[in-house]
Order: sequence, then C-alpha cells, then structure tokens
Amino acid sequence: MTLKLSQLMRLQSFILKLCMFSNSDEAVINKKLPKELLLRIFSFLDVVTLCRCAQVSRSWNVLALDGSNWQRIDLFDFQRDIEGRVVENISKRCGGFLRKLSLRGCLGVGDSALRTFSQNCRNIELLSLNGCTKITDSTCNSLSKFCPKLKHLDLASCTSITNLSLKALSEGCPLLEQLNISWCDQVTKDGIQALVRSCPGLKGLFLKGCTQLEDEALKHIGAHCPELVTLNLQTCSQITDEGLITICRGCHRLQSLCVSGCANITDAILHALGQNCPRLRILEVARCSQLTDVGFTTLARNCHELEKMDLEECVQITDGTLIQLSIHCPRLQVLSLSHCELITDDGIRHLGSGPCAHDRLEVIELDNCPLITDASLEHLKSCHSLDRIELYDCQQITRAGIKRLRTHLPNIKVHAYFAPVTPPPSVGGSRQRFCRCCVLL
Repeated sequence: MTLKLSQLMRLQSFILKLCMFSNSDEAVINKKLPKELLLRIFSFLDVVTLCRCAQVSRSWNVLALDGSNWQRIDLFDFQRDIEGRVVENISKRCGGFLRKLSLRGCLGVGDSALRTFSQNCRNIELLSLNGCTKITDSTCNSLSKFCPKLKHLDLASCTSITNLSLKALSEGCPLLEQLNISWCDQVTKDGIQALVRSCPGLKGLFLKGCTQLEDEALKHIGAHCPELVTLNLQTCSQITDEGLITICRGCHRLQSLCVSGCANITDAILHALGQNCPRLRILEVARCSQLTDVGFTTLARNCHELEKMDLEECVQITDGTLIQLSIHCPRLQVLSLSHCELITDDGIRHLGSGPCAHDRLEVIELDNCPLITDASLEHLKSCHSLDRIELYDCQQITRAGIKRLRTHLPNIKVHAYFAPVTPPPSVGGSRQRFCRCCVLL
C-alpha cells in the first residue's frame, strides 16, 4: 500500500488532532480501532509525529515506538542535537527492522555509536553518514562485519576515510550498489581496485574531490563495473582521456557523467562517449576548456537521450554545438552555457526552433555570454516549458527584452543584473567619483 503526498499529509493532520485528545477520548479510539490498524497508521508517520504519539498514553507509546514503524529514519533536521547515545538507543529500539538511516550532518556521531548501530541493525540497506566528520575506517570495519545487506553508503566529507575502508567494504558488503566518498581525499587507486573487484553490482560512484585518483583507478572501474550508471569525478584533476576512455568502453550503461574541473580531457572523451554510451542523459564538463564543436557534434549525433548538459566555461564551443544539439537531442531540459563567449543569437535561434524547445527545455544559463542580445529572448519565447533563464552580465540584454519575454512566458524566473548608473562627480570636484562596487556596497 502506498499513499500519495496529499493523503499522507491528511493522515498526519488527523493523528496530530488525536494527540490532543483527552485520555477518555483516546480510550474510545482504542476501542474503535484495533491495534493492528493503529500500528498500520503509525507506519506512515515521520519521526516527529511518532514521538508525539508516543506521549499520548502508555498504549500509544508501545505502538508508536514499535520497531516496525522505524524502518526509515532521517535525522538531518536534528543534526545539531544528535549524539552517539541517541544513535545507539535508536539502533536498540529498531533492531532488524531498520532499513534506511540518514545521519547527514550529525557531527556528534562517532565510531563507537556506529559500531553499536552495526551490531543491532544488521538489515540496514541505506546509510548516509555525509558530513559525519568524526568517523574513521573503524566504522567501515563495523559495517563490513555486521551489515552484509548494505546497498547504499554515503561517506561524503568523511575526510578520515582511507583505502582501508574500501577494502573492508569489499570484504563484507558485496551487495553495494552506490557509494559516495566525495572529498575523501586520502583514497587512491588501491582502495578503488579492492572495492570494484568485490562489488560487481556498483551502479553509482561519487568520487568528487578525490584528488589523488589517476587514470589507473579509472581503468579498474572500467574493467569491473559493467552495471555503472552514475559516475562523478568532479575536480579529480589528474585524470586524462586515457582513463575515461576505459570507462566508456567498459560501462555501456552509463547515464550520468560529471568531469567538471578535469582540465586535461579533450574531444577524445566526447567521441568515446558517443561511440560507447548511447544511454547518456547527464553530462557535466564545466571548465573543460579543451572541448570543441567537433567533439560535441559526435556526442550529439549518437547520444539522443541527453537531458542535462553543463558546458560552463567550455570556451571554444560556438553556435555549431547548439545547432547539433537542437537537431539530435530532443529531450534536452537543462543547458548551461555560462562563459561560453562565442555563442551568439543565431545559436539560440536554432535551439529555440529545435524539437526540445517547445515541450522539454526548462533551464538555460547564459551568464557572461557577451554576444547574446534581446534577439535571443525572442527566439526562446516559444519554449513553453522554460522555467528559468540566467542572464547575469549579458551586457546587451535589456529590461525591455525581458519584459517582452515575460508576456509570452509569465511564470519564467529571469535572473539578470543591471549595473546602477555611476553617479556624476559633485560640483567643484571635492568628492571622489564612486565606482560601481562602491555604489552596490
């Protein structure tokens, strides 16, 4: 049984009203509704509402705190208050019922609490420890020893994590499908090698900011992760075409790739993606300044399912790239062209008349595109799904042009900046002339 959001909100409202009843009212409800039904109702409630229900009466306390109601817990909203003993108590209460737990941002939680948690909650499948900076390799050793069903693990910004954690996970968590170790900058190719050899079902790898990774690590991924769907290598500045081509050739199911900030890559990557990864939907290549129209032409002609592209600061691309995208990528929804200074109104004209324009395109970012004028806004007025457009520092865009666009797309969010007029110097020259920065301040 699944409930729609509106139904769930009504249910929560009903329960909260019940929580305000007197003991006699609550006794009547208990007589009218069997415990099994109340327990079923409680299973749809969030942590806060369950805790309120637990305070109504002894009978409701037992029902609300029943482990079956605590299969999914997200403590992000209480991150400042959560300490190790809270996690330990939750684990004892939930036991084997708990499937999903998010401790994202809970800075007070450390290895000791997570060892107790691992021992008590051996059926855990999804665990987020994002930003839990106290944890070390010891936590991954505990998970490896007691939690063989773990599928999703988020260790982003847990900077004490090393290769030892990945080796431990490879030994005890063979079902792992998604791992986020972004900003764990002590991880090297040795840890990646151990992980991918023992976890062949990996579908998502988030390695953002793992600055020690080189092409050798990518070769291991390409050789052992045929199911890989999502790969994030943002700011892994040492990787080159060689490693990424191995990924493309070994991971044909790849749908999302982020290599923003990997300045060494060239058009060879775009050719490899086009030839090997036809299911690609998301490509983020911001600040990859060696990419050109030639590479994007191959990509567009072969990857027709593209939905989101971040091409910010791909400074060599021209209208030619937009022409190819407009022809071959009918599903395009989000396109960032910020700081692509060679883009002109003609490229936007092709985009605005392409198959993605009328029903698909939702966001277009044109910050710092100096050749863009009000004519581009005219070309976009038929994009009925367009929700947001970024126009910061587009010097030739005017307020009048934006106003005309809004007559066709009244709900569009337009983010633009118009510098205030610099005030003239005072009479007699006694006061210094203000620059624009001073006016803003």
